[in-house]
Amino acid sequence: MSDAMSAAGLVARDGSYQKDRRDASDPDPNVRRQLAVSATRPEILYFLAEDKSAEVRREVAANVKTPTRADALLAHDPDVDVRAMLAGKIARLLPGLAPGAHDKLNRRVIDILETLARDEAVRVRQMLSEALQNVASASPDLIRQLAHDSELSVAEPVLRFSPLLTDQDLLDIIAASPQSERVAIIAKRVDLAADVSDAVVATHNAPAVAALLANPSAQIREETLDLIIEQAPPQISWHEPLVTRPTLPVRAARRIAAFIADALLKKLEGRPDLDTDARRLIAAEVRKRLAAKSDAAAEDSVDRDKQDEAEARRLYGEDKLDEDVIGDAIDQGRRTFVRTALALLGSVGPDVILKVFGSGSPKGVTALAWKAGLSMHTAVQMQLRLGGIAPKQLLSATRGGEYPLSTDEMIWHLEFFGAKAS
Repeated sequence: MSDAMSAAGLVARDGSYQKDRRDASDPDPNVRRQLAVSATRPEILYFLAEDKSAEVRREVAANVKTPTRADALLAHDPDVDVRAMLAGKIARLLPGLAPGAHDKLNRRVIDILETLARDEAVRVRQMLSEALQNVASASPDLIRQLAHDSELSVAEPVLRFSPLLTDQDLLDIIAASPQSERVAIIAKRVDLAADVSDAVVATHNAPAVAALLANPSAQIREETLDLIIEQAPPQISWHEPLVTRPTLPVRAARRIAAFIADALLKKLEGRPDLDTDARRLIAAEVRKRLAAKSDAAAEDSVDRDKQDEAEARRLYGEDKLDEDVIGDAIDQGRRTFVRTALALLGSVGPDVILKVFGSGSPKGVTALAWKAGLSMHTAVQMQLRLGGIAPKQLLSATRGGEYPLSTDEMIWHLEFFGAKAS
């Protein structure tokens, strides 16, 4: 009985095979198309891969049972829909392939993907990029090729999501086209590294910076955020994402309050991470800065400089020229006030101070702050806001918030610019 059942099964399978062969040559394309959908035998699918009907070949391209030899043939198919269908299927199958650099099957699949990535049809390359955007087992070289594709619709999926693009890959793409839409796409990536955020800001690409600020997972250094705020007043699209950043230092919030609209000011004051006093300070700062801007509009720059110098000398004489006052002046861009304050507090000549700020030396600016008895936090602000020093070149505080230079080093840098450090 067992032998009889085996024989019956063999006959049935043979009969099924013969039917598939007949259907594969049927003059009706609908019969051949239905076979292409359901077929599992490699030889049948390979035969149908050369069918004269594009609709039949499309079904072969979509069939996960199609052998890779047939897929390799279809990668050069004259019908763009066949190639697009194949791109999506092959990319979806990639994570399930067994590892092994020398595996012939894997090599064949990679060759097919590389062929499709060079396809002249944008739709095919786009389909491939969309299918590979989250695939961690894809070839990094292939992902980089798609990321550099001349068509944004092809590059966007992997630029936005692929885990295979390294920070260096992203930095290279930003450097190659700083004003392109690609920078804004990169700025939206999850958990964007601080170095990449710095590069986005350095492009002065306004839409990209807006996208970066709106990305809650992007890492943005405090110094870089300060630089953004410095450039933010005319950039209306930055205002709301600045106000709604997940973490916002109180000092940054006060600066933002000077130029945002009333509706955003209310949202800023309502942030749960700002206490009542901080919200009051923000509101007061808005009124103060609006008044200052109104007064300044009626005076020329020479008069403003004279007033700032006189105010600094008056406060010094009243023993009120402290770090908070100087910090506010730095935030407001009152360079003459700050330079005068440094000269008075540090007993340094105005010519030396101008020379230090004009040199772009992080250590020189830091030594000036130290000589004036200011904190390292203020020294960082002076480097960034008055010294024109890029975030990556800033001299930062130690983990304890102290100056990173020794006293001898401070003295040496002051004397280098002609100051008497004693």
